[in-house]
Amino acid sequence: MRNRSLFGDDEADRRGGDRQGRAAAESGWVRDEAPLAERMRPRDLDEVIGQQALVGPEGFLRRVVRQSRLPSLILWGPPGTGKTTLARILAQETECHFLPFSAVVSGIKEIRDVMAQAERLQRSRPVVLFVDEIHRFNRAQQDAFLPYVERGVVTLVGATTENPSFELNGALLSRCRVLVLEPLATDRLEEVVRRALADRERGLGGRELEVGDDAVADLAQLSGGDARRALGMLELAADDAAARGARTIERADVRRIVQRKTLLYDKSGEEHFNLISALHKSLRESDVDASLYWLYRMIDAGEDPRYVARRMLRFASEDVGTADPRALEQTLAAWQAYERVGPPEGHLFLAQATVYLALAPKSVALYRAEKTVRQTLAERPADPVPLVIRNAATGLMRDVGYGRDYVYAPDTEEGLAGLSCLPDAIADQRFYRPGRSGEEVALSSRLDALRSRRSTVRERRRSADEQADPAEAVGAGGGAARADDGATGEEPGDEPGRGDQGAGPSS
Repeated sequence: MRNRSLFGDDEADRRGGDRQGRAAAESGWVRDEAPLAERMRPRDLDEVIGQQALVGPEGFLRRVVRQSRLPSLILWGPPGTGKTTLARILAQETECHFLPFSAVVSGIKEIRDVMAQAERLQRSRPVVLFVDEIHRFNRAQQDAFLPYVERGVVTLVGATTENPSFELNGALLSRCRVLVLEPLATDRLEEVVRRALADRERGLGGRELEVGDDAVADLAQLSGGDARRALGMLELAADDAAARGARTIERADVRRIVQRKTLLYDKSGEEHFNLISALHKSLRESDVDASLYWLYRMIDAGEDPRYVARRMLRFASEDVGTADPRALEQTLAAWQAYERVGPPEGHLFLAQATVYLALAPKSVALYRAEKTVRQTLAERPADPVPLVIRNAATGLMRDVGYGRDYVYAPDTEEGLAGLSCLPDAIADQRFYRPGRSGEEVALSSRLDALRSRRSTVRERRRSADEQADPAEAVGAGGGAARADDGATGEEPGDEPGRGDQGAGPSS
């Protein structure tokens, strides 16, 4: 026997060549042995639970049905939020043929075949072509739909769990309206479960099961916003009760059957980037509780902890930086400890680093310095290295001015030589500007003092050069700056034999 439902034999639909199956799909019959989630699919907009912004009294899809004018749509949302259901309801309510098509098992040849079928069906009434997992098609395959959409052969309704902005080409996206479907809230999922328990025709009402409120709540919580999963778990629990000869389903039964909540996650999809963004922004906000939540949300969903450690290591420099230089050491140590111990014990090391980063003082001075340097390099020509800090490796180089007037800073009383180390064209450029957080308070004072001392030394040298005999000044500047350097003019740390006056210990 078959129950009347909007949704037909999906298996026959996927086979593509089964006319009887397609006829069943068109007429809306569903087998009694079909999964509970399939049997309980809503048959019209009034039966849809959730998505009120779309199906409520003034929702967009309500207006579409009232006007019987269905545009091409992209339904974007996580699994189990009603994308396929809504597509079928819209086809039925606007009196169109419903032609299902899956990108998972299809290519260009299959697209041409289904379009030929659509052209035949169009002779009797309009055709809604439902493309499940449309994001799996490559750009060329997506382009194959365009002529048929433009000519009105089909109204395209695509379903995707991925961000259409990234996964669909602009030409196709511009011809469709994107509708966002949200995960179902817990109270809505409880309503889905209770409806299935009460429905005698399509659901489990005939079994007269007694399901406690806490068990219903657990089913809703553990489904992660996915109605299909909630009904799937309910069916497992009901079958388990039947096998035990029981008519009750308790919370313990649900926990025993389900064991673990499945978290929505896709390592290469949008949710991957949403979650790492949530962790990064929680750390930046110094919200330690949210940071720990998102860390374990990613790990428990299957993310590689090494990826998380890499992102945290970047955060230690980008968002903490010189406000607390130990943050980099702590994060690297946590990563190394994880590598030695491994999961699950090693996850605690990452949690420790997460807490440290969240509580550390924050500064983006280093990050902004990097951006400013790179912007300067991109916008300016390759300015020459100032002669005073060039490598004077040969006599000819020294004769033309390489290293002239270079002074070895450690030998000076101030510890500075007053050299101009930036190219002349950007001599006054300031890249690193420490903030007023953490250790950068002291660093800022130190930086100001260094710049002041360097300016003082520079002015003193300039005055001394003006008072000195020009010939002596040239002679003094052309040779080695230190009397005890010997004939080679080498300093500590120089490459042997090159006489590089600029390669001291701190160069």
